[in-house]
Amino acid sequence: MIRASSNEPDTRQARINPAQLELFAQDFYAALEPAAPAPRPAPPQPLFKAPPAPPRVVLPVPTPAPDAPPLRRIQLGPHSLEFELRRSSRRSIGFMIDDNGLRVTAPRRITLAEIDNAIRAKQRWILTKLQERGERRAARQQTPPVQWIDGARLPYLGGEITLRLVEATRSSCVFDGQAQVLTIGVVPGLAEWQLKERVKIWYRDQARRIFAERMDAYAQRLGVSYASLTLSSAGTRWGSCTVGGNIRLNWRLVHFSLPLIDYVVAHELAHLKEMNHSPRFWATVASVYPDYDGAKTALRQRSQELPVLFT
Repeated sequence: MIRASSNEPDTRQARINPAQLELFAQDFYAALEPAAPAPRPAPPQPLFKAPPAPPRVVLPVPTPAPDAPPLRRIQLGPHSLEFELRRSSRRSIGFMIDDNGLRVTAPRRITLAEIDNAIRAKQRWILTKLQERGERRAARQQTPPVQWIDGARLPYLGGEITLRLVEATRSSCVFDGQAQVLTIGVVPGLAEWQLKERVKIWYRDQARRIFAERMDAYAQRLGVSYASLTLSSAGTRWGSCTVGGNIRLNWRLVHFSLPLIDYVVAHELAHLKEMNHSPRFWATVASVYPDYDGAKTALRQRSQELPVLFT
């Protein structure tokens, strides 16, 4: 007997899988949970980013003598500049910048307002030079001083020499140019300051000999003659030249390579033709030292990298 098919399920044969019940329950309760909030859109990015803030410039400040008047202050843009003011019988206002800051020398008849205006007129040059001095001083503070021990490395002519300390009954100083070794005979009881002074004397002797050779060579090339050559220990100037032909060169130049020494020599000898820094002066320098701009930059950078030898 054939029975007709029916759409009604046969409840006698249907079975429910417990695992399916658990799955259905999870779906049910998940549907009751609130939907997670949609992520917030990212804020629009600026089309042009502002440049990073420039590093803070620490300008050196003079330390006045105990009996000197207090420092004066002037606002130059974002910089509050303190400087030392000196009065003299000179005819014009002079500016002196070194590692200790700005010193202004002015005639007694010049008012304070006129002095401030003169500083503002030269503020770009003043701030540039003060920043260079501040950077140089910071670099020196970060460079550890030389340890005056056997085997120390000392700067000489753009390279390094080795310091050798040997016990001796008499003080002596011998330089081996081939081995680049400076040997000091150390007598019993020799203090460190005496050792440093002995090395400084050697440096000055070398500077006097080398500078004289370079001066004669460049004087011939420039067609000039100088009256005298003396060594200087100035802290801020590498050389100077007077109207009378007296030239002073800082003995510390002997730490640098010969090309840098030659630049300073050529610079000072060129003043015998042009006692200024006009285009004609620089043309005179360029006639014997074409890359004077590169030498100026290298001299500034190298001076910041030198270790502290003598304080």
